[in-house]
Amino acid sequence: MIRNFEELKEKQQDCSACLAAKFKGEEGKRAIVLCGGTGCLSSDSALIRDVFEKEIKERNLTDKVTVNQVGCFGFCSQGPFVKIYPEDTLYRMVTIDDVEEIIEKDIIGGEVVERLLYTDPNTQEKVVKQEDITFYKKQVRIALHGCGVINPEDINEALGMGAFEGLAKALKTDRQEVIDTILDSGLRGRGGGGFPTGRKWQFAYAQPDGEKYVVCNGDEGDPGAFMDRSILEGNPLAVIEGMVIAGYAIGAKNGYFYVRAEYPVAVNRLKIAIKQAEEIGLLGDNILGSDFSFRCHIRLGAGAFVCGEETALLNSIEGQRGNPRPRPPFPAVKGLWQSPTIVNNVETLACVPFIMRNGAESFAKYGTEKSKGTKVFALGGKINNVGLVEVPMGTTLRELIYDIGGGIPNGKKFKAIQTGGPSGGCLTEKDLDTPIDFDSLVAKGSMMGSGGAIVMDEDNCMVDVAKFYMEFICDESCGKCSPCRIGTKRLLEYLNKICDGMGTMKDLEELEDLAATIKIGSLCALGQTAANPILSTLKQFRSEYEEHILEKHCPSKVCKNLMRYEVNPEICKKCSLCARQCPVGAITGVVGKEPFVIDQSKCIKCGLCQSSCRFGAVEKK
Repeated sequence: MIRNFEELKEKQQDCSACLAAKFKGEEGKRAIVLCGGTGCLSSDSALIRDVFEKEIKERNLTDKVTVNQVGCFGFCSQGPFVKIYPEDTLYRMVTIDDVEEIIEKDIIGGEVVERLLYTDPNTQEKVVKQEDITFYKKQVRIALHGCGVINPEDINEALGMGAFEGLAKALKTDRQEVIDTILDSGLRGRGGGGFPTGRKWQFAYAQPDGEKYVVCNGDEGDPGAFMDRSILEGNPLAVIEGMVIAGYAIGAKNGYFYVRAEYPVAVNRLKIAIKQAEEIGLLGDNILGSDFSFRCHIRLGAGAFVCGEETALLNSIEGQRGNPRPRPPFPAVKGLWQSPTIVNNVETLACVPFIMRNGAESFAKYGTEKSKGTKVFALGGKINNVGLVEVPMGTTLRELIYDIGGGIPNGKKFKAIQTGGPSGGCLTEKDLDTPIDFDSLVAKGSMMGSGGAIVMDEDNCMVDVAKFYMEFICDESCGKCSPCRIGTKRLLEYLNKICDGMGTMKDLEELEDLAATIKIGSLCALGQTAANPILSTLKQFRSEYEEHILEKHCPSKVCKNLMRYEVNPEICKKCSLCARQCPVGAITGVVGKEPFVIDQSKCIKCGLCQSSCRFGAVEKK
């Protein structure tokens, strides 16, 4: 039990020494750590760990090497990862079959397994250390502090990296000074709105004394987004500490984590972290001998995207249907159970301990004038380096896509990047030098959002992309207000009509008008931003819409009703393989004598003919 500031400092020093000993290989021990993020766990990371432990035990190496699971390394397209300390050797794409070789060559023989090292695509050289991989070079880890380094289920490792040092400083400081520190840091909400965090805290602090609450929004619902999940999986105690600091600042005694039930690993590690913090006195009554008491609670969401909106989230915690509330009053005045409440997302709270530990200027030195600090992005889509990225605000889209993301696979041409998920918009090649910050992206017709960044290449149809997001929005609309409930359905009908080759130019005009109407008439941010993918693709790729309508043709050959498969008679080898693969008998010809032909009236456009042809004779048009 840690009863005061002095005991916390002693405990941190002991834990820091133990952690350093592991990294430096002191006492003759080496350490194997494996990525324990959801992505790598789905690729057998937990089984790989079990095999490591079994092999080490059978070879009597338990006194020479330890095995540990940590949070997400970030470089998802290269996982599962295994890192060996003290050499800091990073192996990627490790399988169960590789375990024996790693133990034989590296752990016992001291020889690096070169085939498992990352290969730099530009120099073709093998890279041994994580820090030397281009993907990591421009990153600055603040919200992701400790992720991929510490065991998220061991509070001692978190304490060894400075956990609760920020809280200790806060508890020795006046509440208003804590809020002023957050204000001076320039921290803005990382959940999408970008509202200044300190101002939100100030509003709640200014309310009369009484019951107040802190709520952590972990209801991450954007397609392709996994920032908050990875932070909760990799270093849940950082988020807990941020919540406790926020509670102290506004005078709250209880905090609620609202996390979607689809994040079982994150929820389990959060439960373990809360329990461990309670056991040693860092949560509960009279924390560190002060007169401040705070407790954390967990509520599971059912996966409704609209519950990412703070008032809908509060309704859900209360046991009501997750519908948004009219504002004002804002949650900072009347929130959870009508009490003053601040709602911050996972990444925002994860930044708070860093700011309190190192000072406002340590955070504010990164970023731009109006967007301070760093931002975590889930970089996905048509990109070589898929993964989790934390970069200083002001980093350009070009740096994100090409320097960190490694560019577009298979020599394809970059077409667009969708930032902000369903609420954001598409930016094109002419926008690549735009700095990533709250205001610059909005000025370009997109938004930061929670941090999803989906890259698209020349094979993506932008009308189809808009349709995909609108299908998602229609499914996720709570139905409370008519513009969103009815309007988004009508938008989807227009898009389906255009993609099916039945659209008219009048439909295009009505689509644009309705999109603008929904934007100004909806109750909450879901409806207000629902049309952004349509409006941004219309602005950037209007010619694609017009080609779908006027020429009944999809230039990217994605929309099924506007494309067809044909056999090129000059290339066809008359082998009948395509005909044998066709599930509906739409392909005919004479083996060895006549080129094969596809009957367009029968073709269901499944693509099996093209994928089965070894000679490239089947073409998509």
